[in-house]
Amino acid sequence: MNTMEININCDLGEKSKHHSNINDPKLLEIVNSANIACGYHAGDHETMNSTILISKENGVSIGAHPSFNDPENFGRRRLNLSKNEIEKLIKDQYEILQSIAEKHDENVTHMKPHGALNNMACEDINLATILANVIYKLNKELIYLVPTGSKMELAAKKLNMKIACEIFADRNYEDDGNLVSRSKPNALITDPSIAKKHVLSMVKNQSINCYSGKQIPCEIDSVCIHGDNESSLNTAKVIKEELVRNKLNLKSLNQMKKFE
Repeated sequence: MNTMEININCDLGEKSKHHSNINDPKLLEIVNSANIACGYHAGDHETMNSTILISKENGVSIGAHPSFNDPENFGRRRLNLSKNEIEKLIKDQYEILQSIAEKHDENVTHMKPHGALNNMACEDINLATILANVIYKLNKELIYLVPTGSKMELAAKKLNMKIACEIFADRNYEDDGNLVSRSKPNALITDPSIAKKHVLSMVKNQSINCYSGKQIPCEIDSVCIHGDNESSLNTAKVIKEELVRNKLNLKSLNQMKKFE
């Protein structure tokens, strides 16, 4: 039997008044793929450049992490934009990161929207379709990293895109498969020992574990670890060790057999 492949991804280069990127070099020794902030919610030319360099050294694949242009709110405020505005947002951020990557003989090989843009597209098939179309037009080879079971996954499947479905290591799920809102006390899983059990059972069962105990069958290719809380570095280490111990084969997104 083939060893099951899994990816660990992390949002990185998110230096801003809301967030430090001090852990990024250490996280890049653990994760397989980096979703790099393109300057619209966090980060700047310098953080993009250094994150790409460290990713390259560690064999970590590079992804664009486009957001609403709202650094004031770290891209977490919902905005209603026109189709053209959204297309331009995605295209501009991809091109900014790709041009820096090319200077290091690297390529942006995946895309994962950030924050409110991602959350809104998970719920709204129209927005999900706009995002899928613009990403597919930009580069048919781009791997689209989407929350499993979301409207984003549905829209991408209609275009037959290269889709990687992710779960969140450090977040709880509602019974409908959406993340528990950050405004609720049980939104985050901060104890690494709970997070590792949560992740392993989801990956092995290919199902979401809801906070209520309900399980929702789904596809899981990747585990997202957020780099924006104190415990994230420890959580990342513990989860990686747990996956390796259980004989899962850790790969960067662009090296997974699924995308050959």
